Amino acid sequence: MESTVSAAGLVVRRFSHQDLPQIRQALIDVHADAYGDAMDDEFNQRFPWFVDHWGGHPEFACVIAYDGDEPVAFAYGAPANPGREWWREHLEPTPEEDRTFSFSELAVRTTWRKTGAAERVSRALLADRDEDLVVLLVDREHPRVQALYESWGLRKVGDRRPFPDSPVYAVMLAELPLAP
Repeated sequence: MESTVSAAGLVVRRFSHQDLPQIRQALIDVHADAYGDAMDDEFNQRFPWFVDHWGGHPEFACVIAYDGDEPVAFAYGAPANPGREWWREHLEPTPEEDRTFSFSELAVRTTWRKTGAAERVSRALLADRDEDLVVLLVDREHPRVQALYESWGLRKVGDRRPFPDSPVYAVMLAELPLAP
């Protein structure tokens, strides 16, 4: 008999800037599994730097989903600096209410894909945020991932290459809270 894996049984835990030393390796391990087929790419190899960069933000927020003691998915980000929201260049006029949460990273272990784990950690991360908007980047080479975000209420507002060696990303924006 084939067993099905479901995100419903996962335990989701919240973490902050102060927790980074305890969760850093779990984030790196889940990311390495999620991007295993692309870890020869130098941009993906710099992920530990991104963990330290985002985790160094005093208002860093992270959620990790666990199957027992095993971390299987995570999502993290931090509030954008007021008045410096880089997504503004893609909209004219910009929304009146524009305090923004920058959703930086989402990763799901390969065995947990298509189980609802991505949505579970994403919604947990964004639940109860007091910002008006959420912004994220999604690799344009992954249209199914972009479609998933669109199904959650995000919309593409432009394209961006944040680093010379990074992919070109679709800039996606939504009002908070996300629709159910």
